[in-house]
Amino acid sequence: MSVQSEAPALAGGGMVRPVGTITDIATVARRSVRSLLREPEAMAPALIIPTFFFLVNIGALESFVERSPGIDYRAFQIPVAIIFAVTGISRASVLVIDIQTGYLDRMLVTPVRRTTLLLGMMVADVVLAVALSLVVIAMGFVAGVRFGTGLLGILLFLGLAVAWSLAFTGFPYTVALRTGNPAAVNSSFLIFFPFAFLTPAYLPRELMTGWMQTVAAWNPVTYLLEGMRSLLSAGWDAAALGKGAAAIGGLGVVTFVMAFRSLARRVATG
Repeated sequence: MSVQSEAPALAGGGMVRPVGTITDIATVARRSVRSLLREPEAMAPALIIPTFFFLVNIGALESFVERSPGIDYRAFQIPVAIIFAVTGISRASVLVIDIQTGYLDRMLVTPVRRTTLLLGMMVADVVLAVALSLVVIAMGFVAGVRFGTGLLGILLFLGLAVAWSLAFTGFPYTVALRTGNPAAVNSSFLIFFPFAFLTPAYLPRELMTGWMQTVAAWNPVTYLLEGMRSLLSAGWDAAALGKGAAAIGGLGVVTFVMAFRSLARRVATG
């Protein structure tokens, strides 16, 4: 059954025809981006947490970890900071408000394509992820971090961060659509913490031992971090980048299926 509503009739006997998908996405995205501009304070927590961990980890572990030759611990920590900054940011909280106020229901009686209701919000998520990533990269430069792969490496580093952020947004959108509960949406970030800390976030994988090393080997965030770190060293590591991209793609498939199925369920049940 098609989820697209029938076009309403005009008084003159004509029909309101649905516009293109790109136009629908742009319309929803414009509203979502404007809401970002009205809430600049929303960026503060997303920057305070990674900055705090970056400074604390360097202060506590830099001299210890750099005893191993070839490790620049500040460069080692920048991918961790940027992942903490961009993971879990989304317009899911706005979607909950739309559900509670009935705005989403009103959108569902228009000819707008249903998938664009999420895709438009995800455009705003990408805008926010780019802004946060640029701030963290700038913080790295201030701390003395340099990219051995040059400008192209910086752009790919930014692209990996933004792609990961977008892939993760499926979780909060799924929670928003399933529950319509703002507290549940705000708590959805907690699912990331086991993935974040059971990784070589603080030490290289070769310095980990026992069960931690085993768990890290099965954790997709491990390969994302290692792919991003490869861009900070001289030369290109295609294998590390490929594994990082695969981790993002695997997460994206799971979360997007969850989110769009949840949207279809809400459209069907109202």
